[in-house]
Amino acid sequence: MSVVVRQATIYDVQQVAPLFDAYRQFYGKTSNIELARAFLADRFRHQESIIFLAENGTEAALGFTQLYPSFSSTRAARIYVLNDLFVVPEARRTGIAKTLLEAAARFGRVSGAAKLSLSTALTNHAAQRLYESLGWKRDEAFCEYGLAL
Repeated sequence: MSVVVRQATIYDVQQVAPLFDAYRQFYGKTSNIELARAFLADRFRHQESIIFLAENGTEAALGFTQLYPSFSSTRAARIYVLNDLFVVPEARRTGIAKTLLEAAARFGRVSGAAKLSLSTALTNHAAQRLYESLGWKRDEAFCEYGLAL
């Protein structure tokens, strides 16, 4: 399968929105394509995320990853949170997720970021194996907490 990964623009919202909607459904949210479109358009409009889109030779969307810019105070540097990674079920296990992760890492390096970070479910062993195979290190020093608002 021929796959091209490129940085998406606001003109790609219609193509990315179904992937984003499917990603949200994967995590137990109700399908809402209009919410997906509006959320993505807002991120692009305000330059609040970087999205990489994987397409096949016919420009069919196969997957995406989304990075959110942040900062590390201790490093006094830009970091990116790799918040979303999704590949359509029929294209999984073909290397697309790896290619998307490599594109994100390349972007981080070129933009001068100090690091990329991500979180994944403790039960998501396949993703953990992929991340570790690409050099990602599991944090053994810090616990992650959240506060629902």
